[in-house]
Amino acid sequence: MNDSLMQGAWPEAASMLPEPTAEAPLFLLRQADQQMHARGCRAPLPAGALATLAERVATFFAQQRGGPGLLVGAVPFEPRADDALYQPERLLPALPVQSQVAPALAGVLTAEPSAQDYAAAVADAVSVMRTPNPALHKVVLARSLVAHTQQALSPEMLLARLGTDPSVATYAVPLPVDVGQAPAWLVGATPELLLCKRGAQVLSHPLAGSARRSADPAADERAAQALLASAKDHDEHRHVVEAIVDGLSPWCSHIEAQPRPVLHATASMWHLGTRIHATLKDAATSAATLLAELHPTPAVCGTPRLEALQRIRALEPVPRGFYAGAVGWLDAQGDGDWYVAIRCARLQGTQLRLYAGAGIVADSQPDAEVAETAAKFAALLNALGVQDPLPLIEVSA
Repeated sequence: MNDSLMQGAWPEAASMLPEPTAEAPLFLLRQADQQMHARGCRAPLPAGALATLAERVATFFAQQRGGPGLLVGAVPFEPRADDALYQPERLLPALPVQSQVAPALAGVLTAEPSAQDYAAAVADAVSVMRTPNPALHKVVLARSLVAHTQQALSPEMLLARLGTDPSVATYAVPLPVDVGQAPAWLVGATPELLLCKRGAQVLSHPLAGSARRSADPAADERAAQALLASAKDHDEHRHVVEAIVDGLSPWCSHIEAQPRPVLHATASMWHLGTRIHATLKDAATSAATLLAELHPTPAVCGTPRLEALQRIRALEPVPRGFYAGAVGWLDAQGDGDWYVAIRCARLQGTQLRLYAGAGIVADSQPDAEVAETAAKFAALLNALGVQDPLPLIEVSA
């Protein structure tokens, strides 16, 4: 099995379909030369917690219904919270990537928490992990930025601004809102494939351990090599790979992971990445079952999972919602693709909430983690026309 697993295997869009209306929900997932472009909602999947996803999906597809034989959407970061998946009305040909002028921002960016408070939360977590025989070995702590635009921002505009980096998967996923509220989407550009399942074959490409890229080639190379040599980042990465291999093991007859992580580059960041290929014991095992087994990984949560979840709930002032969840699709045959929902913003009307997180281990330095989250905001802020964001997000707001 190789990375051709993902090539040419997404559900086909009809070539002659009516133009979607502005009110039709948009789902878009674009990776390299593949694109899932869906409009409309034919039927929602009854919402529920992640542990019940496979059962609900099987019940949904067992019912006789027309329309595309797949579900699209997102699962939230919190495993016990409700997901948001639905059967689209129709699949459309690829949405063309068109250049867009950066939207005009209004007011100032508001950091939640401030850089100082985030550094204090990191120090709190580090102190726990430096105690003898700690119960917690890694935790991912996130922070957010709230921005406003002068005019309501469409997900298509932000996608077009993000779509210039071929190393990431761009996505727009409609999110549930209260009656009477404006539509909301999670829009982002993620470098991390959680799960690709075709028949008996499974591919995962976890990323953990990061460094900001530089416009200067020599400095950029030094940053890459420093990351590759970093014991702290290798330790952080190892937790993720081990968790995914352990999660897949009960379901698989063969698992092969690269012996050492390799560099993975996006336009703004260097990452350590490991490709994991596996063969299922039973090809009928669904992507929904595997998703529930793997999510959330230590790349967005920590390890052990329960202890990390408890620390995140205690330290983060803003609920993550669907940030650090997963976005993707499932079909009636049990196949599907799921990406980790990072490098993203929740878009609703003129408000955007941007998210970024950093993996904290015992050797973490609070100031360095503030800088890492600031660098991870760059992809979204650049798409919003902010070319030098660091002074805005490395100081208290």
